[in-house]
Amino acid sequence: MKAPTLQTTGPVPVTEIDDRNRLRPVSQAGVEALKASIAETGVMKDAIHVRRKKGHGLVLIAGAHRLEAARQLGWSEIEAKVWTDVTDDWARLMEIDDNLAGAEMGPLDTAVFLAERKRVYERLHPETRHGGDRRSVEFRNQVDMMSVRSFVATTAEKFGLSDRHVRRLVWAGEKLGVDSARLRSAPRPVTLNDLMQIAKIGEPALRYAVVDALIEGKAKSAAGARRTITARERGDEAVLKDRAEADFIALTKAWTRASTAAKKRFLINYREQIWEASNKGEPLWRNYDGDGGEA
Repeated sequence: MKAPTLQTTGPVPVTEIDDRNRLRPVSQAGVEALKASIAETGVMKDAIHVRRKKGHGLVLIAGAHRLEAARQLGWSEIEAKVWTDVTDDWARLMEIDDNLAGAEMGPLDTAVFLAERKRVYERLHPETRHGGDRRSVEFRNQVDMMSVRSFVATTAEKFGLSDRHVRRLVWAGEKLGVDSARLRSAPRPVTLNDLMQIAKIGEPALRYAVVDALIEGKAKSAAGARRTITARERGDEAVLKDRAEADFIALTKAWTRASTAAKKRFLINYREQIWEASNKGEPLWRNYDGDGGEA
């Protein structure tokens, strides 16, 4: 097998670059930051990396945000390093490492990228997979980390994680599957604890419901969503009432501490949710006594 070769470095047509099949979509915030930098300096600092692939033409390896910025700026060409004799696995490693080294990623994307890098590494180095002739538990633990060793330092520095946390990210990323794409639309940032909780759920229906609760903003955490859904399925109204009471106390404290200006802004921003809470489901009057106090 030939080694990847850098064929040329220079401008290539933007419209001829295929950037499908990426591990994650580009962030518009990241694109806007690049556009602002280009407007200030007059140049795009780094070239993108592309490969020549039979039947596909030029395929993007690394630099999706740079390519999208060029498109939005109306550029006809972009500076690129063009590679030949590139395998799919080698290209995927380049994409992953480029993102891990330079992109600001949360736990969700980091878990997905680390898990994918582990899969690719093990295809390239079969001797590191589980099974076969293994000398000891210590040896297995060492080879488990071989697939992520090249970027453990970057991950640890960015998120303050130990090797153990990196392993947890890899494990969660391997378990997420299609849920990783769905979770990107959650209004709250998905935490490592959320990923671990979701990864532990073996029942597909419950797992789907927990992810839905996070996506729809109905739960602050995967653990909380699971408790609520499980309690509702059991008909455990006491648990649900306790949760409602805790939420009510928290809202009351926040409202009491807030300034008048903040209260007005809250009412304006959440007017649709306030209307729904007032008009959907059980009527409000059933929860109050005749003097307006809570029954």
